[in-house]
Amino acid sequence: MCKVVNLINAIGKSPIALEFGLNLDLFETNLINLGIVIGTLLYFGNGVMSNLLNKRKETILTNIRDAENRYENAKEKVIQAKIRLEKAKLKAKEIKVQGLIQVENEKLELIENADQDSKRLEESKNITIRLEEQRAIEQIREQISKLALEKTLAILKTRLTSQLQTQMMNYNINFFLKDFKDPANR
Repeated sequence: MCKVVNLINAIGKSPIALEFGLNLDLFETNLINLGIVIGTLLYFGNGVMSNLLNKRKETILTNIRDAENRYENAKEKVIQAKIRLEKAKLKAKEIKVQGLIQVENEKLELIENADQDSKRLEESKNITIRLEEQRAIEQIREQISKLALEKTLAILKTRLTSQLQTQMMNYNINFFLKDFKDPANR
């Protein structure tokens, strides 16, 4: 090894090396130190590096598993949210249908109530008309009776003599007495 060092020293002091500015002196350039450090790192650091790399690999794999678990959980939550959304849509449709049915029922009920009110008003109108007809008939009867009585009185005044008046009174008295004596005729 000494020969190699001497050869490198000899080359380092050659005029070619001085012209280019290459320093081939191993001790000045610390190549040996660098070689020792790199060799030591490779020998002892291989386990450390593989431990570090294994730990990093495990961390990455753990992070990937966690991310996959979170993805699966999120996917499950999305599925559950879709299910709840569908249920909510169905519930909304049910409420809408029930609302329409209730509106239709209330509409029919209002129509039925209006129809019943109309019938009651019609009956009330008919009763009122009948009462007014009866009242008018009574008034006409009273007027006819009054006119007939007035006409009869007028006729009686012109045709009734005292002899005819006495005969009529006797006839009516006998008629009432006959009724009074025979209780079966009452």
